[in-house]
Amino acid sequence: MKLVLTEEEQFLKDTAKSFADERSPITHFRSLRDHNDPLLWDQDLWNEMTKLGWPGILIPEEYGGSDFGITGISVILNECAKTLTPSPLFATGVIGAYSITNFGTEEQKQKYLPKIVNGELTTSLAIDESSHHNPANTEIIAKKEGSNFIVNGKKTFVIDGASADLIILLARTSGNKGDMAGLTLFLVNSNSKGIDKIKLDMADSRNYANINFSEVEIPDSNILGDLETGGETVEDILDIARIAMASEMLGNAEAAFEMTLDYLKQRKQFGVLIGSFQALQHRAAEMFCEIELTKSSVMGAMKAADEGSNELQRLSSLAKTVAGETLHLVSNEAVQMHGGIGVTDEYDIGFFLKRARVAEQIFGSSKYHTERYANLSGF
Repeated sequence: MKLVLTEEEQFLKDTAKSFADERSPITHFRSLRDHNDPLLWDQDLWNEMTKLGWPGILIPEEYGGSDFGITGISVILNECAKTLTPSPLFATGVIGAYSITNFGTEEQKQKYLPKIVNGELTTSLAIDESSHHNPANTEIIAKKEGSNFIVNGKKTFVIDGASADLIILLARTSGNKGDMAGLTLFLVNSNSKGIDKIKLDMADSRNYANINFSEVEIPDSNILGDLETGGETVEDILDIARIAMASEMLGNAEAAFEMTLDYLKQRKQFGVLIGSFQALQHRAAEMFCEIELTKSSVMGAMKAADEGSNELQRLSSLAKTVAGETLHLVSNEAVQMHGGIGVTDEYDIGFFLKRARVAEQIFGSSKYHTERYANLSGF
């Protein structure tokens, strides 16, 4: 496995960097937050991303996509994360595109994939039902009635849940809480009768929602994958999502580190630049080393996904663990080195601390993935 980008992947990364710097600097994110934008992402910007073909990166060419692989979409998310670019690309271009491409029926692919490619359809993945990530703890019930399933229950902390057109729902069709068996994935129109989406105001100003399901009817043709194989299927989907999120978190850490280095080279104390203080140099060096190690972990996971490696589960958890720990460290140190000004809204560095604290919990914290890695390794 070569931990380097191909020429095409580097081109995607460079394109994303230029786009993020020119079209969505942090001031764009700040504006959406300050104006309490209901979507917390800009439709015009999403249309531009669509023209660049980003929502179709994971979608086969026969449905209008480019099929550039996990590494391709991950490097785009990495660059967009450096300016906190708000968009539904993660939930739609990664989770939705991968899920339907790999587990959808031909009818579902024909119906949804071209719309994702064209930017007409956004998706979200509704997994968790409490503040702790664990798909096995699914309790929301999907009861069979004729040719339909009737769903009742609640999902929490759904990324892009407040705006998504299509919800990928994990529900229990048999078994008990704690069992991975008896779970089924469904494709649900977010405008279906009985669905109540409650937008959440999170610290990082990203689009999240709690979603209530009350007597929601879902036709059995909307099952994603096979009945009661959702536990295995969702873990596959989540591993891809975790890798993409780890890449995004790496981008957050890189940006926070660069901003901190710039500040150390400008801020003077006692008549000298604070970057000349050896104690701060040591702390900056530690951040640099951790970021470099994280790059290797994330790159290894991306390449494993594209090559269909048997180590995908372990490498996915490793990438999410290391990225979470590194972003936690860097976001903390960045604010500390900025001093009191670092916690004011005037400076952008505080945004990365807020994003870090939320992103660490998405699809499993570092503690969750450390335990998962150990279990997968036989410890």
